[in-house]
Amino acid sequence: MHEKTTEEFARALDRHAAEFGVRLEREQTAQLCAYYEIFATWNARLHLVAPCSPTEFATRHVLESLTAAAHFPPNARVTDVGSGAGLPLIPCLIVRPDAQGTFVEASRKKAIFLREALRATAVGRAQVIAERFENLPSPAADVITCRALERFSRMLPQLIKWAPPASALLLFGGPELSAQLNDLGVPHERAALPRSRQRLLLIVPPRSDEAPGRESDHR
Repeated sequence: MHEKTTEEFARALDRHAAEFGVRLEREQTAQLCAYYEIFATWNARLHLVAPCSPTEFATRHVLESLTAAAHFPPNARVTDVGSGAGLPLIPCLIVRPDAQGTFVEASRKKAIFLREALRATAVGRAQVIAERFENLPSPAADVITCRALERFSRMLPQLIKWAPPASALLLFGGPELSAQLNDLGVPHERAALPRSRQRLLLIVPPRSDEAPGRESDHR
């Protein structure tokens, strides 16, 4: 990894963070740079995302992902489905040290990358599960995130059914995904993402007041 590309990535974070409503501490920027470097090393082999410049990766991928972090409750337990390159959850865990994460990724090679990326960024409040989400029990999570699930439109009904009723869903997509949520009768908010005419953060609020996996707190 050439120092110049990492420097370009860091400059883009600094230049565009405010546009995405993001504030980064120096240590967080350093962690994100470590993430970018290991991503760039692995991307040619695993095709984690389409080839892009350091600036585009900073804006289109990292800063866009960080818009989800503002919707995490305090001490959130977050499960990311179809994690792939670790987006949005690795950047979110870097800026939200109170949160803990579970990455669900069907590809074992990508799961290895995720573990290496977590190690490189010193994010220790996370686990990686190399399995398809539909083969797992519903998680004890406050938030479910999903940015690039394979066959997203086909899997969406199953994802909604799998998510705990008390969890919020944060989904990245476009108007078509929002329309599909409407067709499924799923109330949600639409937040436009900067630097894009179509990209949206779709926010599905919890469907019950009971925190998932915490029933014993009320016994």
